[in-house]
This record gives sequence, structure tokens and C-alpha cells, in this order.
Amino acid sequence: MKLSNVVVREVGVVAEESVEATPIAPMAGETAAGLPPLLLGTYTPKIDAKGRMALPAKMRSQFGNGLVMARGQEHCVYLLPGMEFRRIAMQIQRTSMVNKAAREYLRVFLSGASDQTPDRQGRVLVPQILRDYADLGDDIVVIGVGTRAEIWNRRAWEEYLANTEQNYADIADDVLPEVEF
Repeated sequence: MKLSNVVVREVGVVAEESVEATPIAPMAGETAAGLPPLLLGTYTPKIDAKGRMALPAKMRSQFGNGLVMARGQEHCVYLLPGMEFRRIAMQIQRTSMVNKAAREYLRVFLSGASDQTPDRQGRVLVPQILRDYADLGDDIVVIGVGTRAEIWNRRAWEEYLANTEQNYADIADDVLPEVEF
């Protein structure tokens, strides 16, 4: 691929030269287009007596060599590929010094976060602090939400879904005004 490199000095363009660009290989957990893979679907694994959960098989490769678990909204646990977690944390940190709400959110978000590497069976430990936060027993639901997955207490997920599905069609125009289906 050829790119144009423009050499600029104080007053303006001085010269233009052509250089070869080396394509950047996707990082672990990214697609060839450089976009993170989409995490999709609904799964019902169990949390065992040791607090471990088997990652859904279809999601394992999308998390690459590891993931970060963190407190999510509506009392779920976020499962984020490492790069996605860092992207979100950096966005929050950019505003945190001047915005009290952002500082508070960052403290809560990062203080409960935990790096996880799946074992050979694809299991990860769900830390007790996150199990308590999301009221996770052994009966859970894992849902794919695009660039992250979420772990929900099964009963809480079913209630949330029942309440939200009623408005699903109604809110589409507000949430997705320019998306064509």
C-alpha cells in the first residue's frame, strides 16, 4: 500500500514523498479489519463451588489470552477483552480529574476489576466481590453485548428482559435513528 507523506515546515508544504506502508497485523482478539470481535448470544453456564465459570465455547477465542471482569450496569458483571477494557478505562480517566462523577465511577469500576486467564477447560474464576455485587449463585446467564459479555443472575436477567422487551420496538427509533434494518 502506498501512502503520501507530506513534509511540512513552518510556512507550508515543502515536499511530498511516497512511502511504503506496512499493514498492521490484528492484535489478539481483533478481526482482520482491526475491529474487536462481536460477542453474541445467550448462554447458561453454571458457577461451580469454587466460583469458576466455563466461558461459552463460542466466546473463548474472542477473549484472546485473557479478559477483565468488572462491575457492570444494572448489577451484572462485565466480561471485556483486555484491549476493550483498557480503551474504556482510558476514556473514563481522560475526564476523571475534572469531573467528580467520572472520578467516582472510575474508582468503583477499577476497584472491582479483575484480570482473568481461562484455564485449560476454558474456566475463569468469578471473584467473590463481583459475585456479591451481581448476586450470582450457580444459576447464571452470560449474554453477548457486542464488544463485551455480561454475567447476570438468571432470575434478574429474566426480569430485566421481560421489562425491557415491552419497550424494545418503541425505543428503537430513539436509540437507533439512523440504523437501517
